[in-house]
Amino acid sequence: MAPTSETLTAERILEATEEVLRRHGPAKATVVDVARALGVSHGSVYRHFRTKAALREAVTKRWLDRTSGQLSGIAEADRVPEARLRDWLAALFAAKRRKAGEDPELFATYTVLTGEAGTAVGEHITDLESQLTRIIQAGVETGDFAATDAEASARAVFQATGRFHDPCYAREWEEPGTEADFAAVVDLLVQGLRRTP
Repeated sequence: MAPTSETLTAERILEATEEVLRRHGPAKATVVDVARALGVSHGSVYRHFRTKAALREAVTKRWLDRTSGQLSGIAEADRVPEARLRDWLAALFAAKRRKAGEDPELFATYTVLTGEAGTAVGEHITDLESQLTRIIQAGVETGDFAATDAEASARAVFQATGRFHDPCYAREWEEPGTEADFAAVVDLLVQGLRRTP
C-alpha cells in the first residue's frame, strides 16, 4: 500500500467510503476497499471507526446531516412563519428528489443503509421535526397559526408530507402530477394550521 501524503481524518475516510459505496454498493463494499482507496491499511480506518457498522452509520449520518443543514437556515430565517413552512417543505422535497435523481447509485445505497439498525435516521427525523416545531411555534407566537401543541403539529406535518421525502416513494417523485399533489398537500396543511377568524 502506498503511503498517503495527506493526514488521515474521519472526513477523508467518509468521503472515500461514499465513493466505495457508489462503486460497489452496500452489500459488497468493505473496510478494506475504503482503506485501499485511501492508500492506507484497514487498521488505519479502524482507528477512526471501530467497526464496519460504525463507519456505515457515520457515512449515513453525514449524508442526512447535509439535508438537515440546508433546511436549518430556512427554519431559522427571519420571515413570516407560513412562508418559512412552505419553503422548508419545498426544500426538503427538492433535496430528496435531487439526491435520488443526480446520484441514484448512492441514493439506493443510502436507502439500504438507513434501513440498518442505528441511530442516524431517528436523530435525523428528530432534528427535522424540531425544525418544523420551531417554525410552527413562531407561527403560534405571531398569531398566524392556531396550533395548541407545536410539537405534535410538526410531527403531523412531517408524517403528512412523507410521500414527498421518504425514500420509499422516490420512484413517484418524477411522475406527472407530483408537483401539483405536493402543492395541494402543503396548502391543506397550512390551512389547517392557520388561526381561524
